Order: sequence, then structure tokens, then C-alpha cells
Amino acid sequence: MSIRYISAKLAQQIDEELMGAAGAFSLDQLMELAGLACAQTLQRVYSREKYPRVLVCCGPGNQGGDGLVAARHLGMFGYKPTIYYPKPGSKEIYKRLQQQCDNMKIETLPPSNETGPLKEALSKSDVILDAIFGFSFKGPVRSPFDEVLKLITESRLPIVSVDVPSGWDVEEGNKARVGLNPDVLVSLTAPKQGVKEFKGRHFLGGRFVTKAMEEKLGLNLPEYPGSDQIVELPQQS
Repeated sequence: MSIRYISAKLAQQIDEELMGAAGAFSLDQLMELAGLACAQTLQRVYSREKYPRVLVCCGPGNQGGDGLVAARHLGMFGYKPTIYYPKPGSKEIYKRLQQQCDNMKIETLPPSNETGPLKEALSKSDVILDAIFGFSFKGPVRSPFDEVLKLITESRLPIVSVDVPSGWDVEEGNKARVGLNPDVLVSLTAPKQGVKEFKGRHFLGGRFVTKAMEEKLGLNLPEYPGSDQIVELPQQS
């Protein structure tokens, strides 16, 4: 039986169950495991020797938190990450994750309404980790994100997207044709309906769903090999 591609509503339900009384996970724990999976995915596809400079683009929500965790792990793996915010997050957890990156002397671009700093950062990067929009995104893409996605696309750098490529609808995909077209996607928990037509290398991460939850929801998740936090999914034909 093939893996189940889930709706935004079911993705939200899974998160609520994981962080509820029965699941007993904290948001910090889930972000840590998700961010580690993202960092491992990038490392698996883009070696530190050939792609050392990673531009980590973080949105203001939980997706951006995953990106910050990934940036920290990439720094630990020997990459040279740089963090860029189109719009910084204000939650307390976000500030703590940023402080952890600061403690490792990971560069964060200063906030700016201009596109110059992003253009310069793109010119000095080898690969992009896209952690801008999460599964709750609903279009249209508004300023400043519209210009950011345009510049990332025009850079022609390889892109690793977290969960759902930024600009894609979680259920309807890139129907507006304004989203990023990543080379690699790391779905978290379970792949979302909107990425069914994704043609690049596709990984699953976020190794925190119990067998009981998987069976109850009919997710049909693949086995993770050994101690890996990620598993590659078959490419769509």
C-alpha cells in the first residue's frame, strides 16, 4: 500500500495530537527533530565539500523555526550557513533558536526592506534551504515574500524545501505558478497532498510519529533505515 498524502486539516490534527496530553511532545522537541531531518537531507544530497555555503531562508512561523534548527545543525556538520528573514518571527521560541545560532557565530542578515542584501547573499551561496512558508500557507504571496521568491528562483541555485515548497498551496500545489521549484523536498511527518506531482528527490523526515498513530490514520509510512532521521521516497514518474 502506498504512502498517504495528507490534507492541511489532517496535518494540523497530527500536530495537535503529538503536542496534546496523549502525545506529550513539546513544540521544541518537534522542531528539533524536524530541523535535524532537514539538515540531514541537505547533507545527503549536497556535500559540504562542494556546497559549503548554505543560505537558510526562514519565515516568521514554525517553518522558520525548523529552518533555524537546521542552520544550527548544518553549522555543527561543518557547513557555513547564513540566515535570511524576509520577515522575522516574534515568538519566544523563535528568539531562543536565533540565540542558539548566534552562539555558534552563524551569520544572520540584518533586517532590510531592500532586496540588495538578499541578492548579495545569493551571489555568495551554493545551496538554499527554503523554510519560508509551512503547510498553513494560503495564497496569494504578498510583499515582501513575492519579491523574495522571485529572486531565489532567478538565482538558479539548488533549493531544498522544507515540508511544502514556499508559494505552493498545501493541497493544490503550485497551481498559481508563483512558488519555488526545488530540487529536493523534505516532507515532515507525512507528505502533503499538494506535493503529489513533485518530481525532484523527495525525502520524509520528522521521525516522531508512533506506529499506533500511523495505523490509526492509515499513513503507511516507510521504515526509516537504522538511526537515520530521513528516508528517501520513490520518485514520481
